[in-house]
Amino acid sequence: MSINTIDKAKKHYAKTVRRKNKPAKLSNGIYTRYKYPIVTASHIPIHWRYDLNPETNPDGIERIGFNATFNAGALKWNGKYIICVRVEGNDRKSFFAIAESANGIDGFEFWDKPCVIPQTEIPDTNVYDMRLIQHEDGWIYGIFCTERKDPNAPSEDTSSAIANAGIVRTKDLINWERLPDLISTTGQQRNVVLHPEFVNGKYAVYTRPQDGFISVGNGGGIGLGFIDDMLNPEVKHEKIINNKIYHTVFELKNGLGPAPIKTEKGWLHLAHGVRNTAAGLRYTLYMFMTDLNDISKVTHQPAGHFMAPLNKERLGDVSNVLFSNGWIEDNDGTVYIYYASSDTRMHVAVSSIDLLVDYVINSPKDGYTSASSVDTIINLIDNNKGLY
Repeated sequence: MSINTIDKAKKHYAKTVRRKNKPAKLSNGIYTRYKYPIVTASHIPIHWRYDLNPETNPDGIERIGFNATFNAGALKWNGKYIICVRVEGNDRKSFFAIAESANGIDGFEFWDKPCVIPQTEIPDTNVYDMRLIQHEDGWIYGIFCTERKDPNAPSEDTSSAIANAGIVRTKDLINWERLPDLISTTGQQRNVVLHPEFVNGKYAVYTRPQDGFISVGNGGGIGLGFIDDMLNPEVKHEKIINNKIYHTVFELKNGLGPAPIKTEKGWLHLAHGVRNTAAGLRYTLYMFMTDLNDISKVTHQPAGHFMAPLNKERLGDVSNVLFSNGWIEDNDGTVYIYYASSDTRMHVAVSSIDLLVDYVINSPKDGYTSASSVDTIINLIDNNKGLY
């Protein structure tokens, strides 16, 4: 057996998971990025990749390859920072695996085995982007995208797909109970998020209806609907509460990221927005706040993006993309924002409830024209007279 090959892989893995993270030198005062990604394909355990039996793998060949680790849900669990990572193999199939850290910024290691998600009568071809929600009903829910081949596609079309929201629940993050997929009449559904509290005795869900797997068509926007029973997860009516708007960072489509965080001022929301460019689609993150008593009412929304890909974050399998579907609020008000760059790797940025509320409430809103943007800047300049 090529012991040298296995030993090198083990040393590289150990170096990767033990690397200490460092705050980035520059900060905008809202959040602090960190220098290194927190989970990459190099974090995949050796025993997932290599057959360690010298009789069946005498040459030390990597038997199963992994391409990317991204788009992770997040949860504080038993004092540890847990992220449910979308792991993509070289075979293009994605699956979920739990990685854990003691401090939330480095030292993430995967649990012994990936998550085993039970199948429905029509098996998932691919699953990805799970949101983890600790609901007040006592269950931890995982809401994810389930993808299957479009049965109505012509036989020669081997790429058309149908997306919907798959639903599981658990009490231990190990044993997952599969519930029926979301029932909706508004087209295909991805980026579905469960609100963490009951609303008038019902389960509230944020949706992103669209006409096709790729094409938004007449759909789009972040919707809000209600479910009576998660064992029959039917949304009969959806109201768009945060729509697409021309010439914004969410002009083409938008969707909620993780479940919102409750604050004294309102519910904090982190979302992704997509616009088209000459170089292709650009995904950034933006924020807004909804009313504490009426979650359908957007009360504040700063202009533009909250976070966009920088430097090496721009490069990857799908370049120029930031995506987040997980954040953790700690007991002291610290917020860990887990985001993926370019469908390739996971990062963390650290903020606080106070800073995020300040940003969302007090930052200028979008006037939707160049002239209004200039007016906003001049207003700040005038207010700063004598201070610079």
